Formats: sequence, C-alpha cells, structure tokens
Amino acid sequence: MLQKSRCLRNLIPSSSFGSLPKISAFYASGASSSVQEALEPTPYSGSDDENGDIDWDNLGFGIKQTDYMYVTKSTCDGVFEQGQLSRFGNIELNPSAGVLNYGQGLFEGTKAFRREDGSLFLFRPDQNAIRMQFGADRMCMHSPSIDQFVDAVKQTALANRRWIPPPGKGSLYIRPLLIGSGPILGLAPAPEYTFLVFASPVGNYFKEGLSSLNLYIEDEFHRATRGGAGGVKSISNYSPVLKALTRAKGRGFSDVIFLDSMYKKNLEEATSCNVFVVKGNLISTPPTNGNILPGVTRKTVIDIARDHGYQVEERTVPVEELLDGDEVFCTGTAVGVLPVGTITYKGKRVEYKTGSRLVSWDLYSTLVGLQSGLIEDKKGWLLEIK
Repeated sequence: MLQKSRCLRNLIPSSSFGSLPKISAFYASGASSSVQEALEPTPYSGSDDENGDIDWDNLGFGIKQTDYMYVTKSTCDGVFEQGQLSRFGNIELNPSAGVLNYGQGLFEGTKAFRREDGSLFLFRPDQNAIRMQFGADRMCMHSPSIDQFVDAVKQTALANRRWIPPPGKGSLYIRPLLIGSGPILGLAPAPEYTFLVFASPVGNYFKEGLSSLNLYIEDEFHRATRGGAGGVKSISNYSPVLKALTRAKGRGFSDVIFLDSMYKKNLEEATSCNVFVVKGNLISTPPTNGNILPGVTRKTVIDIARDHGYQVEERTVPVEELLDGDEVFCTGTAVGVLPVGTITYKGKRVEYKTGSRLVSWDLYSTLVGLQSGLIEDKKGWLLEIK
C-alpha cells in the first residue's frame, strides 16, 4: 500500500509535464502489465509487398487491418520504455485497468500521404504530440515526449507503407492511443500507461465524399461544459455524442453541430470537426477556450486563410450569425475541409453557397496542394519519412 501511494504521489511530478507552460500556449510493476506479453513482436523487415490488397477506389473511412502497430508502456516513474513494432493484433487488458473503469484515455489522428514520385510525408505530427501532452496533463496521465510520439508515428507509417494509398486515392490514417492500462480499483490515476499506434488506409470520412454536408443543430444534448474536458481529445468525449449523432443521421443529416451548454445559443463544434462561418471577407470560428478541441487542421486553415488575405476572428459566434453566413465549412484531420450545404435549426432549413468558387475550396485546394507537394511548404509543416 505504501509503495502504491508513493507511486501515485509521484505521478504528476515525475511525468513529462515540465514543458506544459509552453504546450498550453498552443492553447506498476511488471506484474501489473496489461498489454499482452504474447503479442509475438515481429520487427519490421521492410520485405512486405509494396501494394496492399485493397480496392483504392472504394476506401471509405473504416478500419482495415494493416501489418504492424507500435507499442510501449510506462510505469509510475513516468518514463516510457523503448517501443517496438509488433504485428497488428489484439491487446489484453486487466479488468480493473484505468481506461476500462474510469475512461482514462486519449487518442490522436494524423495522416501519411504518398506523392507522385513515391515519397511519403506526415503532416504536422508534432502538433498532435503537443495536444496529447496537454490532454494527458488534464487527465492526470503520463505521456510520451514529442520526439517519442513523432518517432512512433514515423515507424508505424513506414512499417505499413504498402497500405498508404496512391496519390489522390486517400491516405494512411494513423491513430496514436494513450490509455491507463494499469489496474486500479479506487478512483485514482492508473499506475501504468500504454502508448500504441496503429493505422488504416482511408478515403473520405463522410459518405457524401467531397460534396457539401447537411448539418443539424442539436439543442437538447451537449458535447461539453465549461470547466470540463471538452478541449482535450479524451475518449470519454466521444461516446456521449452518439445519441445525438445517431438520431440526426436517422433523419438524413451528415452530422450534428453542438451549442454551448450554458446559454444554448453559441456555436461550438460538430462531433468530429471544427466549424467556420464566412461573411464577406470575414471568417469566424469559436475560440479554443476549453469547450472545443484545438484542431490541428483548424489551426492550419486559420494560418492559410490569413496568408490568403482573409480576416479571421476566433470569438464567440451566436447561432443567428451562423445561420446568416454566406458560407459555412468544417475542418478536421479525418474530414479535411468540407463545405456545408444546409443547416437545420428548430425546423428551419438554411442553404449556403456551394460550388468551386467557395472560400472553403480555396483553403482546401491550398491544404491539399501542400500535402501533395504541388505547393511549396514554406512553414515546415511536412515531415518526409524514409
């Protein structure tokens, strides 16, 4: 008992939280091991065929088993061991694991792209690493360093390179996952954390593809509350939105937009993406004040928009302003940049501009141009992997 208390007491100070002031500006034992020891780790040999057995023209967005995943774990000293690549497979968890009992878990999403010359690139993985560290602090978890995170993503992408779609066919979606894998019964931080990374080739997130979305404003259920954990990518933030999302999809909508829980009148975000409103040359989006996720694509699109001469404001956006916009679009790693065709609120359906002359199309074209190499990366956002 004394040993466990000492471990928990040292949990926060001993972890890799020393750089959190800078990060926030962007806004137990071997016996307790819960990752299956018999994962039969197989070091990546690079000898797999270079083409995955898959129909690249009909990818969609779903899990497709690839070859390898990356796994490492920490104990109460907060240090993650040297990770290793293992064949993709199931993991085993203790029934009392912190992630199963108290939802102590975070995930990230980033992508690897293949260019016409065959070269492979990641897009801003360091920003995902920073966001995971920020979330881990909020959830009282150990987290890998930025370098460990990026290296794990690189290793996973390279080990599964044959699953990276041809140019224009999609991308390799990479899912870093941090979970409280150590056993715990009383409410407290887990004594052990597992960091793993897996990947799957994906196409478009929504069934509409790149066509405009039809959204529904939800005023009964809420995604986050002030002082909660809505601003971190916690696994516990996603299941609660399923009720509203399932109901909306059953009515023919693409996704749900949530309003703030206090006044029920201000725009927050959709279930899987941030939301922007365009009026003339002004682009407005809610601030990352703890209720919405500071999306990496959101951050990127804001920078691109300002470079293109648009005025961008991060501020409170009343629902009336959303409905009065010339154009609305969504951003996210999974969705990219997508225009919104209609929004329905309290029985009223509002239509927005669509077509190739949209602000969102301008921003989308630049983002894809950077990722594909058609536009020079002057900001150092791309990381080539070899």
